[in-house]
Amino acid sequence: MPASDKEFVGSIPELYDRLLVPMIFEPYARDLAQRAKAIGPRDLLETAAGTGAVTRALSAALGRDTRIVATDLNEPMLERAKSRMPDAADITWRQADALNLPFGSASFDVVACQFGAMFFPDKPKGYSEARRVLKPGGRFLFSMWDRIEENEFADVVTQALAEVFPADPPRFLARTPHGHYAADPIRADLLAAGFSKIEIDTVREQSRANAPHDPAIGFCQGSPLRGEIEARGGIGLDAATEHAASALARRFGKGAIEGRIQALVITAVA
Repeated sequence: MPASDKEFVGSIPELYDRLLVPMIFEPYARDLAQRAKAIGPRDLLETAAGTGAVTRALSAALGRDTRIVATDLNEPMLERAKSRMPDAADITWRQADALNLPFGSASFDVVACQFGAMFFPDKPKGYSEARRVLKPGGRFLFSMWDRIEENEFADVVTQALAEVFPADPPRFLARTPHGHYAADPIRADLLAAGFSKIEIDTVREQSRANAPHDPAIGFCQGSPLRGEIEARGGIGLDAATEHAASALARRFGKGAIEGRIQALVITAVA
């Protein structure tokens, strides 16, 4: 995975939060929060918190009896998350690497990670760190996007950009967010990290946007896909985004649009 796949900087956090979070992340944030609520944790760690979609859902579902520590590798994403919840006294925000967590062993009842494990350069190491900081019997709750063909907006954008850059198509979406969906390797890595009672659920939702330009801008300019497009030069970021928007309009229509999204939601016991 190129280092640029983890760069959420500049205007990316704002566009990501404004366009991608309500479109694809919030339905799964609510799902993960309800799974955490069923466990009833007193101490919960969130890794790869991004701009706080899950953090907000967890805070609403769990209430102030649960101490939430929300972390992310990228300080700009965390700053955006903090700005959305300035008065959340039950949440501690901290920049942290999920592969080298700055917390003692057996510190948390639950570790939650929504769509972050795909970015771990060493997934077994990331799972082992989650296992280390969990109390005995604690739960690791995390989600991974399913294959890109099951996630229609992302698939259409990827195909459209391949038309613009046929010699070297930008493959960030297929390579990283949608590149780690195979259940057997996930299960094997979790077992190697010391987890047991592993459950992997396939969860399908609908992605909604007010217009085709919203997912086009969200993916092309509000994710690390932006760096791939800009690095190729040629027609430029705005024209590439417009081409993606046109492809989305042809597939889904010119007004408000809907598309299928699908993910794996995993529960593992420490």
